[in-house]
Amino acid sequence: MKSFHSKLFRTYSIMIGLILACLGLVLGQLFPIYAKNASEKVINIKLEELSKDLATTGLTGDEQRDISETIATSFYQAEMLEPHSLWIFLFIILAVTFLIALFLGSSIFKKYAQPIEHLTETAMELARGNYRIRAFEDEFSGMSKLSNSINILARSLHDISVMRETEKERLKTLIENMGSALIMIDRNGYITIVNRSFLKQLDISFKDVDGKLFNKIGLPKKIEDFIDQLFLTEASSREQISIKKNIHTYYMDAYGAPVIGEHGKWLGIVIVMHEVTELVKLEQVRKDFVANVSHELKTPVTSIKGFSETLLYGAYKNEETLLSFLEIIHKESNRLQMLINDLLDLSKVEQVGYEVDLQKVNLLDVVARSKEMTSHIVEEKNMRLEIISEEPVFVLGDLNRLIQITMNLLMNALTYSPEDKTVTITISQTKKCGVIRIQDEGIGIAKEEINRVFERFYRVDRARSRNSGGTGLGLAIVKHLVEAHHGLLEVDSEVGKGTVFTVSIPLVKR
Repeated sequence: MKSFHSKLFRTYSIMIGLILACLGLVLGQLFPIYAKNASEKVINIKLEELSKDLATTGLTGDEQRDISETIATSFYQAEMLEPHSLWIFLFIILAVTFLIALFLGSSIFKKYAQPIEHLTETAMELARGNYRIRAFEDEFSGMSKLSNSINILARSLHDISVMRETEKERLKTLIENMGSALIMIDRNGYITIVNRSFLKQLDISFKDVDGKLFNKIGLPKKIEDFIDQLFLTEASSREQISIKKNIHTYYMDAYGAPVIGEHGKWLGIVIVMHEVTELVKLEQVRKDFVANVSHELKTPVTSIKGFSETLLYGAYKNEETLLSFLEIIHKESNRLQMLINDLLDLSKVEQVGYEVDLQKVNLLDVVARSKEMTSHIVEEKNMRLEIISEEPVFVLGDLNRLIQITMNLLMNALTYSPEDKTVTITISQTKKCGVIRIQDEGIGIAKEEINRVFERFYRVDRARSRNSGGTGLGLAIVKHLVEAHHGLLEVDSEVGKGTVFTVSIPLVKR
């Protein structure tokens, strides 16, 4: 593609050539006439001078006339130019004039046309999005102001482009790294934006969704229904959606809203989803906790109220009945007190920042104290309590809290084991932890219930637990106390064969 300068110079050359050609044709017609008239004037002057000279020679008139005619003929032949010589002379003049015009035109175009061409190319590059290009600023070209203006425009466009790219990158980073799932769908139902959280939570890849219809990528039906509702109503909406994945159920808090562009144009919808599975579970735990506390409090309060009313209505007159009822009221009062104490304990250990009094503790002392406090139950059920330990194991812990942990686990083992069975406590250590392992030969725990045994008020055998005086909060307290020691609590069980609780507490650093 020829440049603007080349095109302009070629046009200029053609125009100059045409002008000179026309001028040559005109001069070719006028110059011979002018030359003839000039030659005749010169010849006439010379002939007049010759006539004067001949008059002094004494020749006759005829002789003088013949001589004058002969000389005049010679003058005409000598002074008059031949036509081809005239054309050659004229061509040379025009050619030289043409070359001079080309030289001057080239200089002028180089000074003015080339800067314009360069500015045009710069403007075209800016239009194509190349904001780094700059125009050459030459104060002698006469285009310095225009060049400076274009460069200012280029710098402004470059700054705007950089700012837009920065904002775009920030927005992309924000969308990609936000914890909530996000999806944007245009007015035709095609997916335009989707982030990593959305892909991860729904277990799909980017290539499966990019530029595809939302109802063709295998979204859960409840999410598709939610999207359909947004398209139908074109209004903001919020809904909690449950999604089943394998054997688990996940809960999503979905918020959808229409995307409105300039002039109120409806562009599509955007949906943000937060996983609230844990919140739903916590809410359910809270509801269960309130229900369980109410139930656990209701039983002893009802007993105390019922027996005390009976006594007030006259049963106190019978000494045997009075004693029996008072024993029941005392028992239920103790149970109520135990429940309240456990609730207070649990509330304390569940607080953020709860700390235990860490010191050097021998696990043998912990187990010995626990054995002493449960000896009456072992004797009542005719059971055996074996302690296996090769050497003292010192851990960094709170003596009283470690005794509470061991006592709770040991009480569970004794409660859920039949008579004439053995409970074994093994003390050992690993490279980093001291370990207490409590194994019973009781009823065991089903696999599906193992993860729930640390929930508040959860009981494997409710009747047996309540009869033993338990509140259902012991294992929940144990779990939090072990965590406060930066330890680990593990459970292994088999129905009908027994259960093993393993507590690992960090060793004292030497």
